Amino acid sequence: MHASDTHERHILVADDEAHIGRIIKLKMEQGPFRVTLAFDGQEAVDVLEQSDRIDAAVLDVMMPRLSGLDVLERIRANEATKEVPCIILTAAGEEEYEREAKKSGATAFLTKPFSPKKLYALIATLTGVATEESTESND
Repeated sequence: MHASDTHERHILVADDEAHIGRIIKLKMEQGPFRVTLAFDGQEAVDVLEQSDRIDAAVLDVMMPRLSGLDVLERIRANEATKEVPCIILTAAGEEEYEREAKKSGATAFLTKPFSPKKLYALIATLTGVATEESTESND
């Protein structure tokens, strides 16, 4: 698969707290990112199954229907998505989920509250976007 630095990256953000999803979406869309929001784990799985390409996933641990860890396990079990970088969001004091997520193949972790700027930089790095280039706006 060949992707240039100007290629739009598709990011799945799954969090049952709508305002968090919106904050991430607004920040990511400042760069070459297109964001699809899911508000529970099952919705995230549906997005994964219906999308032809996901370049990275941001998964909250605690969500209705399926947890972020359940979604992570499905991503890693699927041949088409097993290499997708997955960032797990946890609330402070949920370190046991971090250990579980590491075992399941999580790429990185962020503890809420987190810096949208740090998340942007992390996703830019994981998806091969040059951060200097991604901060330049073409408006």
